[in-house]
Amino acid sequence: MKKRSHDGTAKFLYDYLPLLVFFACYKFAKTPNPLITATFYMIITTSIAILISYLLTKKIPMIALASGAILGVFGGLTILLEDELFIKLKPTIINLLFATILFYGYLRKKPFLSYLLGEQIKMHNRAWLTLSARWAWFFVFLACLNEIVWRSCSTDFWVQFKVFGMMPISLIFTFSQLPFMLREMKKF
Repeated sequence: MKKRSHDGTAKFLYDYLPLLVFFACYKFAKTPNPLITATFYMIITTSIAILISYLLTKKIPMIALASGAILGVFGGLTILLEDELFIKLKPTIINLLFATILFYGYLRKKPFLSYLLGEQIKMHNRAWLTLSARWAWFFVFLACLNEIVWRSCSTDFWVQFKVFGMMPISLIFTFSQLPFMLREMKKF
């Protein structure tokens, strides 16, 4: 039970805490460019969150590591060049990276989602492939949506969308996949 508690704490630390810090810093920064300030603190928070997660669980999930590395590169460029473009591109890049990995696995008949969730969810390979393809298309959708929002809306709107829009959209999609998953789990 203690391990699950640590896993949940770790997931919160690297998934949600950096976003909350990002939003708070953006809203309350008294600097000329609050997005750059928020990006700086999000990088720091993400690094600390991944370190604490490792200390709690003795592992770093590949998704957290990839997201942290991409944040380091694009966030670092945002800060170094003082250009918002890079942090606004980061969600697009991450979503397209995940989509590419899942599509590659789908084409190779290796459902990479099963490697991430296979301990908790037992389904046949065919079901994992279907779920992987659905998630890959969803990641493409998120990438396109991010591009539309940051290119056509204000930075304030984009920040709110990034923090409060992407998460509910992702939760709705996740819940929409539950009936399929439950049906396939019964067949296993």
